[in-house]
Amino acid sequence: MSVKVTPEYINLLNQAVSREIQVSIQYMLQHAKMEKLIRKVIPENILLEKTTYDAVGKFLKEFAIQEMKHAATIMERIYYLGGSATTKADKPKIGNSLSEFAKNGVKAEEEALVLYRKIIDAAGKIDDWETREVFEKIYGEEEQHLFKFQEYAAMKDEPEGPETVPLSEWRKIFTSDYFALLNKAVAAEISAIIQYTNQHEKASLLALRGKNTALEVITESNKAKVVSDLLKKTFLVEMEHLEKISERIYLLEGEAVFTPDPIPQVGNTADDFLKLDHEAENTAIVLYRKIIEEALKRGDTQTRRMFEDIVMQEEEHYWSFDDFVR
Repeated sequence: MSVKVTPEYINLLNQAVSREIQVSIQYMLQHAKMEKLIRKVIPENILLEKTTYDAVGKFLKEFAIQEMKHAATIMERIYYLGGSATTKADKPKIGNSLSEFAKNGVKAEEEALVLYRKIIDAAGKIDDWETREVFEKIYGEEEQHLFKFQEYAAMKDEPEGPETVPLSEWRKIFTSDYFALLNKAVAAEISAIIQYTNQHEKASLLALRGKNTALEVITESNKAKVVSDLLKKTFLVEMEHLEKISERIYLLEGEAVFTPDPIPQVGNTADDFLKLDHEAENTAIVLYRKIIEEALKRGDTQTRRMFEDIVMQEEEHYWSFDDFVR
């Protein structure tokens, strides 16, 4: 390799990965928390056709997806340089109001720009022009995020309704142990998103390597490329699951967790990815069936139906991986 890469350089790039994963989770959970915030503001604001909450919620989701794509791009570069991309995220900072979301966003983006200027400088010093170009592009997009958050950071939050509202009888089913169970699903989805994103980029690199059979040469593909394409589609669905589950928790006046559980596992080969992901889907399906059973006992029809839909999609993922591991 023409670029002289050091462990310190890879560590610097992995700091960027950790930051990108952090803000992706942070912005997605903030987006999901919008329903909870809307219900706290004065009725007159709720009756508006479009509110500030709608505007902020939309770009937070867009930013969340874009940040995870940034993480994927950086991971891909790390693997190309011979390093190993991290699965660890810095701690997200959610907040409890639009202004707090914006202020936390400003802080996160400012920290990113400082780090990325450092990386751009380091890449230039070792003639790693490709990495420099990658981070210059990401830098420009992070600047746009910063400017957007700055628009809302100084705003005054909408007045909230009464702090003490008697708990309706039907809402008494939403106990702390129930929220803990739902949060296991949030943690599992975050784990899957990180795991599949990392594996996708590693598989992309493996797919560039030599074709070993005549069929691979003719089709210009190999197992790693097939797995990489499969993981990309699966990752996007898991992002939707995270959005729906965390939104449901916030709507019911709970708080979503942001730590992945189990710890994401990557592996070294396409076969490793498939086995690990096959087991991850199995674990998720078992957990989600347990949640469905508990929701049925409590009469929480909305949550039950949501997880029934999610389980069907997770089963599709399971069988997709199963086709390869049998």
